[in-house]
Amino acid sequence: MTDPAIRGRRLPVVALLAANAVSNIGNSLSLVAVPWFVLETTGSPTRTGIIAFFHTIPTILGGFFGGTIVDRLGHRRSSILADILSGMTIAAIPLLHVTTGIAYWQLLVLVFLGAVFDSPGMTARLAILPELAQRAKMPLERVNAAGQSIQGLSVLIGPPLAGLLIAAMDATSVLWIDAATFAVSALLVRLLVPLLAVGAAEGEGSYLRQLREGFRFMVGDPLIRGLLIPFAVVNFLTAPMFSVVMPVFARREFGSAQDLGLLIGSFGAGSIAGAVLYGWMQARIPKFQGLVVAILVSGLPIWALAAGPPFLLCVVLLFISGLGAGPINPIAITALQQRVAPEMLGRALGIAVGMSMVASPAGMLVAGALLEWIGPPGTFTYMALGFAFVTGWIALNPSTRELNLPSAVPAEPETVAT
Repeated sequence: MTDPAIRGRRLPVVALLAANAVSNIGNSLSLVAVPWFVLETTGSPTRTGIIAFFHTIPTILGGFFGGTIVDRLGHRRSSILADILSGMTIAAIPLLHVTTGIAYWQLLVLVFLGAVFDSPGMTARLAILPELAQRAKMPLERVNAAGQSIQGLSVLIGPPLAGLLIAAMDATSVLWIDAATFAVSALLVRLLVPLLAVGAAEGEGSYLRQLREGFRFMVGDPLIRGLLIPFAVVNFLTAPMFSVVMPVFARREFGSAQDLGLLIGSFGAGSIAGAVLYGWMQARIPKFQGLVVAILVSGLPIWALAAGPPFLLCVVLLFISGLGAGPINPIAITALQQRVAPEMLGRALGIAVGMSMVASPAGMLVAGALLEWIGPPGTFTYMALGFAFVTGWIALNPSTRELNLPSAVPAEPETVAT
C-alpha cells in the first residue's frame, strides 16, 4: 500500500499530467469540430482548408515566440493563462454563432488566436514537470514517458469522440464541450499544482533579449544542436505519414477508409505501448543507446511498407514502427529538461517545439509531390532513407553521446505560497 505522504507528493504530477490530457483531448476535439462547423455553416471545402492553415501556422509561431513569455510570466501562471485564453477563443465561436452570427473573418481570427495559445500552454506544462518530478522523487524519464502515453491516448480518443458527439448533437455543442476542457485543465493546475521555487524571469532583460538568449543557448549547446536537426528531419518525414501518405496508400491498396483507421490506430497503439515500456524500463536503458534503437525500430518497418505487403502485415509493421516511436519524445524532452536552466526552460522547449513543427508543412508538400511522381512505394523508400540518415546522425555524432552523462541535480525545490 502506498504511503499517504508519497501519494501527496505525487498528486501534483498526476494533476499536471491529467491537465495535459484534458487539454490534448480539447485540441483533438477542435481538429474535428472546427472544420465540421465550417462545412456546416459555409459548405465550402476551400474555406475549410484555409481554416486548417490558420490552425497550423500560429501553433508554430506560438512555439517559437511563446516560450519566452512563459519564462517571463512563470511556468504555472502561463499554463493557467494559456488554457483560459484558449477556452475563451473556442467558446467565442459558438457564442457568436448563436447570438449575432459569426462572420468568416471572425472565425479565422479566433482559430488563429486559439492555436497561438496552445503551444505556450504545452510548453509551460513541460517546463513545470522537472520540479514536480523531483519533489515527488520520481524519475523524470518515467514522468515524461507517462505524459507521452497519455498524450497518445488523448489523440486516439479525441477525434473518434468528436465524431460521436457531433453525430449525437452538432458541431456547435461540441465546441462548447471543447471550451470546457480548457477550463478543467486550468482548474487542475490552479488547485492541485503548487507554485514552486522557479518564478518568472521578467527582471532579466527585455523580451527580445531573452528570446535571443534562448536561441543562442540552443544553437550553442552541442548536445541540443545535435538533437534539434535530426528531430526536425523526423518531423519532416512523419508529419505527412498519416495525413497524406497513408490515406493514398490505403485507398490504392485496400480501398477502405475503415482500413485506414485501423492502420493509423495500430501505429498509435504501438507508440503508447512503446512509451509505457520505456517508462517501465528507463532505469535500465542508457538514453543514447535507447534513442538510437528507438529511431532504428521506428524506421525499419517503413522499408517493408514500400513492398506493398498484405493488410494484416501492414498493421503489424505500423505497430512496430509506433513501438519504436514511443520512447523518442520522452528521451528528447528529458534531455532538454535536464540540460537547460529552469529559468530558461520555457524558451528552450518553445524553440524546440517550434523547430520541430516548422518542418511539418514542408514535409506534407514534399510527400504530396512525391506521391504524384513516384507513388507510395517510392515515397515509403524516401521516408525509410530519411530515418536511416537520422539514425546514423545520432549514432555517429559525438555530441549525442552526452545523453548518457549524469545530469546536474538542482537543489530540492521549495513550495511557495500559491
